[in-house]
Amino acid sequence: MEKDQKELYEYARKRVKQKKRVYFHFILFFVGSIFLFIINKLLNVNPDHDWYLWAITAWGFLFILHFIKIFVTESFINKDWEQEQIEKLVARQQRRINQLEKKLDNTNDTTTT
Repeated sequence: MEKDQKELYEYARKRVKQKKRVYFHFILFFVGSIFLFIINKLLNVNPDHDWYLWAITAWGFLFILHFIKIFVTESFINKDWEQEQIEKLVARQQRRINQLEKKLDNTNDTTTT
């Protein structure tokens, strides 16, 4: 039981760390976007082009990908889930092998008698 508790603790700790990073990246995105806007509008850096909008859009796209990875993908499909699926497939394959061996043994028994 202690091993299971430790694994659950480590998984929870990892998830909390990932979520903290997402929140940090959101704050960084928000502050960075405001900074880009200020540089462009207040300091009139290249006023003919709205380059900061493209930068904010690209940055926002990366943030959304990061958010989806942490809150959607990782919550359903993680290493533990993959390991469970592998164990299920191996168990199913082993049952099938055992059935085939029994069938083969029964066939050999009936042919030898």
